[in-house]
Amino acid sequence: MPLGFAAITERAPVIAYLGLGANLDDPRRQLSEALERLNAAEEVEVTRVSTFYRNPPLGPANQPWYVNAAARVRTRLGPEELLRLLQQVETALGRVRGERWGPRRLDLDLLLYNGEVIFAPDLVVPHPEMHRRGFVLVPLAEIAPQAWHPVLGKSAGDLLSELNPADRAAVQPVAAA
Repeated sequence: MPLGFAAITERAPVIAYLGLGANLDDPRRQLSEALERLNAAEEVEVTRVSTFYRNPPLGPANQPWYVNAAARVRTRLGPEELLRLLQQVETALGRVRGERWGPRRLDLDLLLYNGEVIFAPDLVVPHPEMHRRGFVLVPLAEIAPQAWHPVLGKSAGDLLSELNPADRAAVQPVAAA
C-alpha cells in the first residue's frame, strides 16, 4: 500500500496508539483484517494489540454492539500520513461515512502520536474524546497503561481509573471464537 511520500524513511520511528472499532459484517474479522493491512504497510509495524472488547454503541441504540481494540504501532509516517493510511484501510475494507456514531464496518482512530499535541484541520491528537470513553481506555490501558495524554497530563491507566465505573463495566472481553 504505497503512500507516495518522499523521504519517509529519513524520519526516526515513533510510537503511536490507535483505536479500532466495528459493529457490522463480522466485527472481529474487520479488526483483524485492518491490523493485518496496517502491519503490511511500509513504514508501519503493529507491535502490540489489546484484547478485543464488546460494548454497547455510543450513538443510536438501534444498532449492533461494537467490538473495539487498541494497537501500538511503530512508524516513520508523520501524523497526517498515518491518518491517511488509516482512512485508506477503512475505505479498502468497505467503510462508508454516514451517520455520526452510526453503525460501521470499521473505524480507525489515531489516539496518541509520539507524545505530541496536534491541531490540524483534519486531525486532533490526542483524540479529543478518548478520556471519556471506556471502549478506548480499557483496551489502551491493557496494552499501555503508561501511555501519556499530553494535554491532560495523565497516563491511560490513570484516566481509566478516573472513568465512571459503569462506563468501564460496559466494556467486556469478547469470548474466543
